[in-house]
Amino acid sequence: MNISRISCLSFDCYGTLIDWEAGLLEALRPLLEHHGVHASDSRLLEAFAEAETAAEAGPYRSYKENLREVLRALGVVFRFQPSVAEEAAFAQSVKDWPAFDDSVEALRALQARYRLIVLSNIDDDLFRYSQVRLGVEFHRVFTAQQIGSYKPAENNFRFLLEHAGVERDEILHVAQSLYHDIGPAGRLGISTVWVNRRQGQAGSGATPAAAARPDLELPDLTALVELLHDR
Repeated sequence: MNISRISCLSFDCYGTLIDWEAGLLEALRPLLEHHGVHASDSRLLEAFAEAETAAEAGPYRSYKENLREVLRALGVVFRFQPSVAEEAAFAQSVKDWPAFDDSVEALRALQARYRLIVLSNIDDDLFRYSQVRLGVEFHRVFTAQQIGSYKPAENNFRFLLEHAGVERDEILHVAQSLYHDIGPAGRLGISTVWVNRRQGQAGSGATPAAAARPDLELPDLTALVELLHDR
């Protein structure tokens, strides 16, 4: 990877810019407690990863519908029956998922020098709530709804390459998920930074475990800003 060639940063959003694990747990905890379900955070996130992967494996449907299906699958795992209202609330919980503490400041600093793009497994309307939390206007936002498939499908990264408006070697893809992002981006020759948000924690959290080798590993976005500032 030639950092001096980089002019465009493409970001995964949920898990990288938005703290989706905190958001998921905040949405699930009261719901599960209402149904008398007691499970560790790690078990809940692991079950979520399994259910979400299965929900996204078939023909494309909205992320809101995927979240409804995920909650039904969690009901099977933990032996409870979610109500229609609970499914709807969980599907809309994305609106309340918080940004990581470093996201806003880092994006503002990076925006001064780079074209910023989001490549996300999300619906357009749900992302707009997250964009308000992130506080910047991205050059482009590419969603699963627009593309018609979910990462880790390589189709999503081909879409990025076709529509980013820069050459492949000018793109640096920044993401937390080895499974959804680092692996498929790397296979298509896109340079990658793994933001290891779960550093020091056991397991892979809300994403499936995967073996993928990024070009760089960093602990957070502040480190990315420092790296690129010093290039």
